[in-house]
Amino acid sequence: MIVLKVIDMFSGVGGLSLGAVKAGFNLVGAVELDKKAIETHNLNFPKSKHFNYDISELTGHKLLEEAGLRSEDLSGLIGGPPCQGFSFMGKQDINDPRNQLFIHFFRLVNEMEPVFFLAENVPGILNEKFVNIRNRALGLIEEKYHTMQPIVLNAQDYGVPTSRARVFFIGIKKGYPKLYPEMFHPDSSIKTNYVKDAFEGLPVQLEEIPASKSKKLIWNKIKKPIKGSYSERLSKTIPKGIGNQEAIFRYKELSEVSGIIGTIHTKEVRERYEKVEPGAVDRISRSYRLEMNGFCPTLRAGTDQEHGSYQAVRPLHPIEGRVINPREAARLQGFPDWFVFHPTKWHSFRQIGNSVSPILAEYMLKKIKSHIAEANFREVENREVKL
Repeated sequence: MIVLKVIDMFSGVGGLSLGAVKAGFNLVGAVELDKKAIETHNLNFPKSKHFNYDISELTGHKLLEEAGLRSEDLSGLIGGPPCQGFSFMGKQDINDPRNQLFIHFFRLVNEMEPVFFLAENVPGILNEKFVNIRNRALGLIEEKYHTMQPIVLNAQDYGVPTSRARVFFIGIKKGYPKLYPEMFHPDSSIKTNYVKDAFEGLPVQLEEIPASKSKKLIWNKIKKPIKGSYSERLSKTIPKGIGNQEAIFRYKELSEVSGIIGTIHTKEVRERYEKVEPGAVDRISRSYRLEMNGFCPTLRAGTDQEHGSYQAVRPLHPIEGRVINPREAARLQGFPDWFVFHPTKWHSFRQIGNSVSPILAEYMLKKIKSHIAEANFREVENREVKL
């Protein structure tokens, strides 16, 4: 059996990584500049190699060498280059230096020559003002790859309880059959999930924990999931060699999970939040009140220390007068309960908000894996006929 190997660039905490592993790929490496994110990625993917590198200073040759690969061993290069400069929620600054990292992703594709690539970003990158950046990036690989037209997909259409639209740039080496957007459209087997499905079994009332005390993972009991429910399907499959052993043991044997960290609100704030109707927005914090039978809006990450350490606005719980906690956010984004994040609320929300939903990633990468496997089978079959 051929093992298809991938490297995740700009891996963050590992949304794409988890999707790749669940799709049947071997995640051989992850590259991420944020130390907190790569440390957390290492907890969840202990068998992969981890590289805390600035991708703009990294060559394909060096990465292949450190990953212990030859170019022909690499099946896929996946990743989500920083999107802040392209986002409609930001300034859409054409001069944001982070925009250049999109180009560096494709430079590395050209240098490493994987069978396929998948790059994720925000729809704002398709704005006409960024056409030169897109053309420069895609121009680096046009001689070697069939590149599909960028496709915008919304996670809610793939069983994720969050409305999160993202654009994907996907290509495959010339010599392989082309990939088409229709291959990635949602099929009829996908079950729609809502906020109520994401929160099933999680405690509603929380102990409020000061940020200063959440320096280590805190574990809380949850209800055992109902068979066939969203939460049960989300967490029951644990790929071999994936996950933090303590987190897996606590989840499977004790029904305990991390990340249920209550935020301290003043009495006045709690009372104000309790008055916000589901689907409405708090007039001061601008926090959106979730609806049990609706989707969560896109979870935002906030900024790192280099860009001001701004905390993203967090949605309000649909019943309680409080913002959601990291585990609730993880469920909404499609992460399993045994997946761990940074112990602090600030870093864990950044890690979740910066992630591709593993559910959507798995769906897409399964399609690509099947496409490659079928192409390889036909090549072998044709070779045998000629012999």
